[in-house]
Amino acid sequence: MANLRVARRYAEAVFDLARESGSYDAWQRDLTTLAETASDPATGFFFANPSIPADAKLNALNTLFPDAEQQQARNLARLLIGRQRFQELPLMLQTFEELRLQERGIAIADVMTAVELTPEEQADVRRGLERLAGRTIEMRTRVDPSIIGGIVARIGDQLIDASAASQLRNLRMALSR
Repeated sequence: MANLRVARRYAEAVFDLARESGSYDAWQRDLTTLAETASDPATGFFFANPSIPADAKLNALNTLFPDAEQQQARNLARLLIGRQRFQELPLMLQTFEELRLQERGIAIADVMTAVELTPEEQADVRRGLERLAGRTIEMRTRVDPSIIGGIVARIGDQLIDASAASQLRNLRMALSR
């Protein structure tokens, strides 16, 4: 099971390396390749399986990634294999991308709605969230019919719950007093 805290620590270290060397794009490409490998059921199982010797995994890594752009990315993969953390790569990539956006002043909003939003509705929601957050927003949307209607958005630690389910819950609590 992937661990968000562990993935964040590694991603922050990689991000610091990328900032120092100005190699954001190269790191992005290498992390994407590694994360795709870790996400693939067969190769992900191979690299995460503790019964497979580390040497076999390192040989496979060299075969799979002969042209990794940076030696540091290959070293990161070796470190993750040695510490049995290779499966953390998809979360590391996601965190790295979030850190890149934050550095450019862009906040990520995880937006949940009961139905799929049209492009126009997405633009309206984005503008509203940008007014609330006071910065540019990049949205990640998903559909969850259980909220009945409205919207639930999370920007960092801030939660905006304007869902019908939440309003009904609040009304039920108010009436039961």
